[in-house]
Amino acid sequence: QVQLVETGGGLVQAGDSLRLTCTASGRTFSSYAMAWFRQAPGKEREFVAAISCGGSITHYLESVKGRFTISRDNAKSTAFLQMNSLKPEDTAVYYCATHSTVICGNVYTNIPYDLWGQGTQVTVSS
Repeated sequence: QVQLVETGGGLVQAGDSLRLTCTASGRTFSSYAMAWFRQAPGKEREFVAAISCGGSITHYLESVKGRFTISRDNAKSTAFLQMNSLKPEDTAVYYCATHSTVICGNVYTNIPYDLWGQGTQVTVSS
């Protein structure tokens, strides 16, 4: 059974940085694209960033480009989201996600992510 566990959230001030970690278990991590999503109070969950199975291709939400960096360590079955220059509007629960059956899915196509972690809260104060 695949499990995704996010850690690293917290309360920070605007302009600070945080690094989120997603640790996966239960299957071959390097065979699947990974993504981060977020959901702010009263809003729908939105895509933030994705990374290809090999780590060479990344894709970002326009509003986080240049501030957030997604990466992965396949040897440690871990994905990361480095968030710099945080803004109050980045406040949300952040989720990591992957595909249950699509091997090395294209991060630019709308392939639904269907395996999710429990989320980690990120709060940015002004």
